Amino acid sequence: MPKPVVTRFAPSPTGFLHIGGARTALFSWLFARGNGGQFLLRIEDTDRARSTQDAIDAILDGLTWLGLDWDGDAVSQFARADRHREAVDQLLARGQAFKCFCTPDEVEALRAEAFAEGRALRSPWRDRDPGDAPAGAPFTVRFRAGDADVVVRDAVQGEVKWAAKEFDDLILLRTDGVPTYNLAVVVDDHDMGVTHIIRGDDHLTNAARQSQIYAALDWDLPVFAHIPLIHGPDGKKLSKRHGALGVEAYRDMGYLPEGLRAYLLRLGWAHGDQEYFTSDEAKEAFDLPGLNKAPARLDFDKLAHINGLAMRDADDAGLTALLMARLQAGDNQPAIDSETMRSRLLRAMPVLKTRASTLAELADQAYFLYAERPFRIEGKLAKALDDEARSRLARLAETLEALDEWTDAALGAALKEFAESEGIGFGKVGQPLRAALTGGAPAPDLSAVMAFLGKEESLSRIVEQCPPGTAA
Repeated sequence: MPKPVVTRFAPSPTGFLHIGGARTALFSWLFARGNGGQFLLRIEDTDRARSTQDAIDAILDGLTWLGLDWDGDAVSQFARADRHREAVDQLLARGQAFKCFCTPDEVEALRAEAFAEGRALRSPWRDRDPGDAPAGAPFTVRFRAGDADVVVRDAVQGEVKWAAKEFDDLILLRTDGVPTYNLAVVVDDHDMGVTHIIRGDDHLTNAARQSQIYAALDWDLPVFAHIPLIHGPDGKKLSKRHGALGVEAYRDMGYLPEGLRAYLLRLGWAHGDQEYFTSDEAKEAFDLPGLNKAPARLDFDKLAHINGLAMRDADDAGLTALLMARLQAGDNQPAIDSETMRSRLLRAMPVLKTRASTLAELADQAYFLYAERPFRIEGKLAKALDDEARSRLARLAETLEALDEWTDAALGAALKEFAESEGIGFGKVGQPLRAALTGGAPAPDLSAVMAFLGKEESLSRIVEQCPPGTAA
């Protein structure tokens, strides 16, 4: 019987959750969830000088915001150092590792000699008796590199081979007894029951190192899937100037977690011509053969497009709550009360969410619903509000006041009939009316604007622009 699928995400807590790390976590999460398996989280915090609690919190917050839930508690790699040393004792007992008493200067000399001869470093202590070393001399523990070529069969890269001469006697324990990365990763993945390791192809050489340690310990090798890294739009390695930001930066820019997930899914993975996947669709469709060998390029236009699709797919009440939270956390909080704003936003959301690709754009599209009054009307709209137009608005207010039905359709018909009764084109009504209702802010059709604002608010805004003595 095949083992249940177990994947893991193992970030180093030295900064925020990078967009590339978020994609790796997403792929690992989808593969586990789609196969009824487990998705585990391990914090690789052995670098004590660079690992911080703030960085750990940022990673956990980023994963939580993305909706990538993990099974069980997050594992600290540093806390497992004793277990790593147990594995080293096993390797020593099997003759697969040895104590090396070379000083740093001796190591540098050996490395230079090996480089000049076109081979990997081999420690002279491979076959020496540790008893030959001076009493109390510091030592490292090194892995006894083999003489056979190393082959990794990768689910993305295919079969990858390295010559034996490329691998030196890898340090497993430093002189202070601290385990090194490749050892700790192998022990942790084995103990956590990881069956599939999905990670960036910058770890491909590590896979070769790690496969040697797996073999030396007689442990089953997991399936490796090394995905190409994300590049910037110019094809170069992703950097901050390209948008190599933390996940929280994308959240602050107004992207939805569903939108960012859907975009990252297609950034290096394909499934026919489908460009947008819901979470359920992604879990069902994601597979390793769909991963690409070529690097993916970050494309903000595409991200905005995909996020726009996610917004259209979003629940109106949930989207309203997100927008409310964003507005109330900003520097310029809406002056109207929360319940009024919520009611207007919820009424308008089915239309507004089709006109925006981020929450930031949605806030702009919704501004007319909560804009502070009186409006400062400038430019062309101010010119459109001449005395004749204001008098016409007063007559329009009287017509609208008499309406029994305050719906988009009824208001559209009323505006058309009013323009005909005035003997003018609709533009003569529409431009000054838009100025009165929105102050020039982006907004949908005027009949929809009035339906969203409600009768009382709409008439109040119109009358506000009418000359004294002419208001309805």
